[in-house]
Amino acid sequence: MAKLQNSPKSDRNRIIAIAVLLIVLVILPILIENDYVKHLLIMACISTVLGMTFSLLFSTGLITLGAGAFYAIGAYVSAILAINYGLSFWIALPLTIIISSIIALILGAIFVKNGGIAFVIISLLFANVVVIATGQSEFLGGWGGIIGIPKPSAIGPIEFTTKTAFYYLALTLLSIIIIIYLALYTSRIGRAWRAIKLSPNLAGTLGINLYRYRLLAFTISSATAATMGSFYAHYFQTITPNAFSGWLSIYIQLYSVLGGLEYYIMGPAIGALIMTFIPEYLRVIKEIEPIVTGVLLLVIILFFPGGILGSFRNRAKNGDSFIGKIGKRLSVYKSWVFKSK
Repeated sequence: MAKLQNSPKSDRNRIIAIAVLLIVLVILPILIENDYVKHLLIMACISTVLGMTFSLLFSTGLITLGAGAFYAIGAYVSAILAINYGLSFWIALPLTIIISSIIALILGAIFVKNGGIAFVIISLLFANVVVIATGQSEFLGGWGGIIGIPKPSAIGPIEFTTKTAFYYLALTLLSIIIIIYLALYTSRIGRAWRAIKLSPNLAGTLGINLYRYRLLAFTISSATAATMGSFYAHYFQTITPNAFSGWLSIYIQLYSVLGGLEYYIMGPAIGALIMTFIPEYLRVIKEIEPIVTGVLLLVIILFFPGGILGSFRNRAKNGDSFIGKIGKRLSVYKSWVFKSK
């Protein structure tokens, strides 16, 4: 049972690292004047949360290929509430969270019963169904999407007409979600999730209801993705089905894998920052961007199976250098190739 609990020192270090990262993010707009860079930081905040939703499900032993589905649902629900019913963002956002939670609870009751590869396939199919359904629906704007989504109304002297204002709004949402997730991970619920991931059968013998805890994780992660979908819709003021298809779910996984799957908050944050800025600066060679992303993913799997943070932790424990670690890994693959011949 000791493996199921983190030490107080480990929890304290994790909280300190997250607090330092948030402080840095708070002061960044003061140091940066370029609106394009601020836009990338806003997208990094969104991507971090999406990565956290993948990590949350992963913490219960579930792997999803449809992490973008409720991101899309949140965007469309919020847009419809704002345009068709004249609701402001501040009312549409909580309603979107409630509606998305109900949808997630209903669908999750079916999806979560099928674990393993079945859940992976179902989540992928569901994501594709969401994209096709929104594209075929005239009520949702079809493949042309929805335009003219209103920006968040002003809060006192704060008007959401600049990248800086939107950045702080995104950072606020990110901070609230991090606080909620930290509370969950350090609670009895989080310990149950870790037990399920470690050994579902053992967790079941300890009286942990796998179905209920996984359904809870699915509902929370879906509502979280919908939250950022709502923000996305009101930030861009336009949404199209294609924005939620293609590589989106792959990228969401990549954020967590790149940063480190065992680091449920810092991992997605590090991965999102890297994968937001690098692809954007590769836009000049858009044709090879998927190739670069694929190569990066292979490099991570081969040389950094624990992600960036996991590799740093192993280096600190074992004293291996970056080059030394790659050399050792290459020697293993070389010996394997020659043996296979």
